Amino acid sequence: MATLILVRHGRSTANTSGLLAGRTPGVALDERGAAQAAALPARLAGIPLAAAVSSPLQRCRETLQPLLDARPELPLHIEERVNECDYGDWSGRKLAELNDEPLMEVVQAHASAAAFPGGESMRAMQTRAVDAVRDWNARIDAEHGEDAVYALCSHGDVIKSLVADALGLHLDLFQRIHVDPCSLTVIRYTRLRPFLVRLGDTGDLAALAPRETPGAGGTAEVGGGAGAP
Repeated sequence: MATLILVRHGRSTANTSGLLAGRTPGVALDERGAAQAAALPARLAGIPLAAAVSSPLQRCRETLQPLLDARPELPLHIEERVNECDYGDWSGRKLAELNDEPLMEVVQAHASAAAFPGGESMRAMQTRAVDAVRDWNARIDAEHGEDAVYALCSHGDVIKSLVADALGLHLDLFQRIHVDPCSLTVIRYTRLRPFLVRLGDTGDLAALAPRETPGAGGTAEVGGGAGAP
């Protein structure tokens, strides 16, 4: 099945201001985030991408734009189900202030029980995101074959919840996972189980480029190596 490259959006103005942006409109990449996005095409050079999928929010679309400019043939699809968690009444508030909220302890230690006032639960966030990825995997497989690779730009909590699902971790453990702004997390899906290939990678991804497997009649392999499935 398809290999998924999850891109966390570059550093945003909310990140630097210590705000929980949520779905607040107008949150853009800051100067560093723009530089991170500008480096994305070189980091993915040599990896043929079947599609680019994005959260509808501005900071994700800005992160993918340099990649789309470098690859005008690459289609972009907006996917509502990988949108940021709806933090409801918490959106736009300072994280330092939210740390004093009793709910924050639940969010950190018992995420599956956390639901944001006026927003959604973390379980609902994970469910919609996993459903979106499963649907996109099937679509990419059908249209481009099981060796295809595609990129999906989303948000920290969404990506962490997808990693937890891939590893078979309960959502209550997902806060143990960390992904930096503009980091790349790679999951290779198979018929029986997914494999986490990269987590929060901020360096070179050349090893993920398809290569000829010796003695396999020229079969392409993505990101093989010791212990690869």
